[in-house]
Amino acid sequence: MRICVVALGKIGLPLAVQFARKGHQVTGADVDERVVAEVNAGREPFPGEADLDVHLADAVRAGLLTATTDTAAAVAESDAVVVVVPLFVDEAGVPDFGWMDAATRSIAAGLRPGTLVSYETTLPVGTTRDRWAPMLAEGSGLTAGTDFHLVFSPERVLTGRVFADLRRYPKLVGGIDDASARHGVEFYEQVLDFDDRPDLDRPNGVWDLGSAEAAELAKLAETTYRDVNIGLANQFARYADTVGVDVMKVIEACNTQPYSHIHRPGIAVGGHCIPVYPRMYLWNDPHATIVSAAREANVAMPEHAVDLLAAAYGDLTGTGVLVLGAAYRGGVKETAFSGVFPTVDALRRRGAVPYVSDPMYTPEELDALGLPPHRDESVTAAIVQADHAEYRDLGPDDLPGVKTLVDGRRVTDPTRWTGVRRVVIGAPNAGAAGPRSAR
Repeated sequence: MRICVVALGKIGLPLAVQFARKGHQVTGADVDERVVAEVNAGREPFPGEADLDVHLADAVRAGLLTATTDTAAAVAESDAVVVVVPLFVDEAGVPDFGWMDAATRSIAAGLRPGTLVSYETTLPVGTTRDRWAPMLAEGSGLTAGTDFHLVFSPERVLTGRVFADLRRYPKLVGGIDDASARHGVEFYEQVLDFDDRPDLDRPNGVWDLGSAEAAELAKLAETTYRDVNIGLANQFARYADTVGVDVMKVIEACNTQPYSHIHRPGIAVGGHCIPVYPRMYLWNDPHATIVSAAREANVAMPEHAVDLLAAAYGDLTGTGVLVLGAAYRGGVKETAFSGVFPTVDALRRRGAVPYVSDPMYTPEELDALGLPPHRDESVTAAIVQADHAEYRDLGPDDLPGVKTLVDGRRVTDPTRWTGVRRVVIGAPNAGAAGPRSAR
């Protein structure tokens, strides 16, 4: 097949490479000229994706993958179009369709009869049928479901391990009609590989969910579940602080029962997915009080971590505090909705002088993000915000002068911190009030 992948970001580019590895002729379309140039040179434009550098170079060398800034021209030469353009929401959960509208109009300009269009970007329920189908039809002069096929098929992968996740998880597809769904299933069966191991919980492969709306809801539901679960874990952790209990021992014990799957508490929930999609779900279903309460609980955690620091350290006015980790999670060079931003803001409100360091970012890059880089200024307190592997071996010698450490991710080794007050979220040493009796 000839396939066009629209947007060569951290999901789109690995997808394009995956399709090329299956022997298909792939054109990646992106508005960023630098990304297009890097891809055409066989170089990954961003770090951190396992095996992408090797597979990308192989695909380009084999002539199976090229990139362009001309989306309409690439679509005109394609049998299938996969769209992975970002969709953002504001703090109120209102989607900003600007980028996706522009991309859809470009797709429509090149759309020809018989083409399959698959949206993988997470969307509010109803968007594929009510927004994209009319827009594609108007811009192309074709009829959706008759002249071209349209499906929603959510990405279900984690950056850093996209190729492994593509194999492991069932691929969900929902069409605007039966013919579209059938073409969508056939397409993904030809471009993906699936693990078929006896330890997998369910049969793998491509699943037709029956409608675009069902597939849209599935993506929102599975991600919102994670946010609600983390919110609950954070509530447990904050209560455990007050009664002298290590919440992780409780969670590990609970999860030995097969119906309990409590997630880990922590300083923040970041990334393009978990903080965003619950708000998108709430845009569809504003009466989902459980979802909104969990979102509020998770948003409050950076402030709670600073509260723990103040309780352990004392007055933070004028104190140099080092925030370890700008990334939203360890090993990934990405700051989307990272907890570093509210943590820095909370420290400033307390009168502290915050600094940020991250093994994946240069001081200049931190400056560009609006974060104050640490350039050997004196600090006497620190907060671990990201669970980078480098922090596992961190000790007082690495942070001379630090008297108090709040580990928001439980990534540091407690045996290395003799002589320093080490505080973790949801553990006996984190609570200011100490144990109390039940009432």
